[in-house]
Amino acid sequence: MAQNSRQTQSQVQQQTQTLSPQQILVVKLLELPAVELEDRVRAELLENPALEEGKEETAADDLAATDAQEGENDANEYDSLSDYLSEDDIPDYKLQENNRSKGEKAEEIPFSDATSFYEILKEQLGERNLTEHEHELAEYIIGSLDDDGLLRKSLESINDELAIYAGVNTCEEELEEVLKIIQDFDPAGLGARNLQECLTIQILRKESSPLQQTELEIIEKCYEEFTRKHWDKIIQKLGLKEEEFEEAIAEITKLNPRPGSSLGEVIGRNMQQIIPDFTVETYDDGTIILSMNNRNMPELRMSRDFTEMVEEHTKNRANQTKESKEAMMFLKQKMDSAQGFIDAVKQRQNTLQTTMQAIIDLQRPFFIEGDESLLRPMILKDVAQRTRLDISTISRVSNSKYVQTNYGVYSLKFFFSDGYTTEDGEEMSVREIRKILKECIDNENKKKPLTDDELADILKEKGYPIARRTVAKYRQQLNIPVARLRR
Repeated sequence: MAQNSRQTQSQVQQQTQTLSPQQILVVKLLELPAVELEDRVRAELLENPALEEGKEETAADDLAATDAQEGENDANEYDSLSDYLSEDDIPDYKLQENNRSKGEKAEEIPFSDATSFYEILKEQLGERNLTEHEHELAEYIIGSLDDDGLLRKSLESINDELAIYAGVNTCEEELEEVLKIIQDFDPAGLGARNLQECLTIQILRKESSPLQQTELEIIEKCYEEFTRKHWDKIIQKLGLKEEEFEEAIAEITKLNPRPGSSLGEVIGRNMQQIIPDFTVETYDDGTIILSMNNRNMPELRMSRDFTEMVEEHTKNRANQTKESKEAMMFLKQKMDSAQGFIDAVKQRQNTLQTTMQAIIDLQRPFFIEGDESLLRPMILKDVAQRTRLDISTISRVSNSKYVQTNYGVYSLKFFFSDGYTTEDGEEMSVREIRKILKECIDNENKKKPLTDDELADILKEKGYPIARRTVAKYRQQLNIPVARLRR
């Protein structure tokens, strides 16, 4: 009997990137602010008996560790233990503050009476009945939101980051479903990927009515005309009466284009504080000193008891029983974990300090004068190129980290802003342009407010030649309504 079908085999070469457990640990520690890192270190001290809190060992202890190393060289069965019996048993790296006198604690600065933006969202997340996997995805998306509550990363990028840096396998469709859950959080508009989606989410939360339907049609069907304020075109396209249109536009302009901007101001907590991760001190001669703020962080070292036990097992290797060998492997595993944790904390320290120093170098005029207008355009890529670190690493460092300066406490995200390049190739800070724009509007004649065209002309005279549509975009970012609504 002839067979009409045949089975074929083919070879496909595929390249995948996975992170080791040690790399994953480094990434997770990198994301933690100072207070959470302290909790993580103390939890590790409780879990791993090979890790202990204490000062650096004496020279006699170092010599004993060296002797143990020499005796271990003959133990071929446990050749990898040489890593734990060298002088590196007790690392000279200590979790203590740089450039700070002994016994002096970093100042805890009361910054806000409000619950943090991310904390409120995580509280709402805890009220949802999600699987552990969905919860993990939701937490990552929440951590990717901008301060205004919008998600400006693509789901494709988030999918790649989860696979590469967190070892989590998912897909864009699954992320889309989790994002919809976050978009159901309060206030309405959180998790939107652009202004149109943000406004649509808020309108859909309203009670169903003819007015709500009109608002929805304006945003969904005439969004481009809406952003350009082509009111006549909208009325004609949707066949609306002028009264209906004006009522709908009045409601739309009440919506919040930045739903996350005031989230932390709604719910207060009397004990809420921000503990800076860095301290930057500027002196009159222009010297800028950066120090890490490790507060009450304990010093870490390998347990001397574990080292002595390994030494004892190594000396008696000829008489070892099965139980002794199992005990030896347990000791090795715990010491390996302890050394890995110490190395991860050290790498976190170095990465944070390198990144903050690069920010200081790039924004030196601000740290000298404290004038916000002196902040130059700077994106994650600029810092990544200067430090030779990956952009995702810079993103993790700048997220949820704060620095204390002579002029106040700032989030690291404060120092990042897009640039605007003129026709002559001159690069200007968007933050500076927005500041000038706000000043113009604050000083305008309220009986005859300035239109976006008039604002564009004024900015051009001041040396900021930007288009009217750009003025409109910056005005919206400042949450300032159009001219006719400012009367």
